[in-house]
Formats: sequence, C-alpha cells, structure tokens
Amino acid sequence: MFYDAIKNDHGFQYDPFKAIVAPRPIGWISSQAADGTVNLAPYSFFNAFAQAPHYVAFGSGVSVADGMKDSLSNIEATGEFVLNLASFNLREEMNASSRNAPPDVNEFDEAGLQKEASVLVKPPRVAGVAAAMECRHFQTIPLPGDDGSVDDHMVIGRVVGIYINDDFINDGRVDTAGMQPISRLGYSEYAVVTEAFRMRRPD
Repeated sequence: MFYDAIKNDHGFQYDPFKAIVAPRPIGWISSQAADGTVNLAPYSFFNAFAQAPHYVAFGSGVSVADGMKDSLSNIEATGEFVLNLASFNLREEMNASSRNAPPDVNEFDEAGLQKEASVLVKPPRVAGVAAAMECRHFQTIPLPGDDGSVDDHMVIGRVVGIYINDDFINDGRVDTAGMQPISRLGYSEYAVVTEAFRMRRPD
C-alpha cells in the first residue's frame, strides 16, 4: 500500500508512522524548573545526532491542557537537562513517569524513584540507571504544521557529562545488551535489547 503522509489517509485505526520508525530509544528526561521543582518524563522521539561533540535531541509536543510541556518549559528556563537510560528493570517506573501531571508534581516521587546528584548540571539523574548524559540546551526548533501552527518542537542538547554504571563496563567496552535498554515501537508496544552482534564495515 501507499498513502499520502500529508493527508494521512492510511485508513487504519491508528497512524502507522511510529510502528515503522522503530525501535526508537527512549529519552527519559529529567529537568528542573527555575524554582527548583524537578520533572521527569520519557520521550519516544529521541536519538543522538553527532559524535564530536555529542548532541542529542528529543521531540516534545504540547500538553492539551497547559500548552508547552514541563520538560520543555524547564529546559528553556534553565538551559539544562539529563538524559537517563530507560532500561528493562525500570520499565514500570518509566511508564509511571509518563503520566500527564501538573508542573508541581514530582514524578520521581510518583514513580517511587530516588534522585542522584549530577556533576555538571543542576537536574538530578535517576538513581540506579545504567547510564545518564548531562546536557546543556543548545537550541529548540519549532516544527510547524501546514497551517503554520506549532504543536511540536525539537529540543537539542549538547552532552557535557556522561555517567556509566561500572557494572556495565567490561574489558574497556560498554555492555549495551547487558544494560537491556528499552525502546518504543508503535502503539503501546516496546522492545528490549538483549543481544548484540558485530559487523565490520568493508573498508
């Protein structure tokens, strides 16, 4: 089949776009408001985009009730955030932190998570994660619709510090499969990395 992605006339009950662009790593973003209120939320539109220096980006929509989501508001206000690796052992906590909640709600507490101090930025990381990246806000790019209205933004951060749990460092390499990172598929489906294989480029 083929369908016009602008008209989105696929005929399915749910848009298949996210089921095709998959798996997508989850950017589990912790941020802090100017008044010190901490926020934690998972974003399935996320990835890394540069090697030296490191840049990551995630896509943030708008809250139906309040407009700009808390993560984006906090990052715009303070210029910092932390990307926490969402792994299989923390899947329920990650899901609990996805609930739409008012800005004064602490998702760490809601999900039963502990905070751990970051080194170079103010927002804390999730205690017990396999890895986390401390980021400084680089740019927010509005992603307008056909009518010019903006409901989505790409938030780009420069990675300034990286934490890796020592349990997942083996022979000078990070054991990604051992971390069991989870990713988002389409609909309400997720996947987990449990196996890795190597291939060398022909050159």
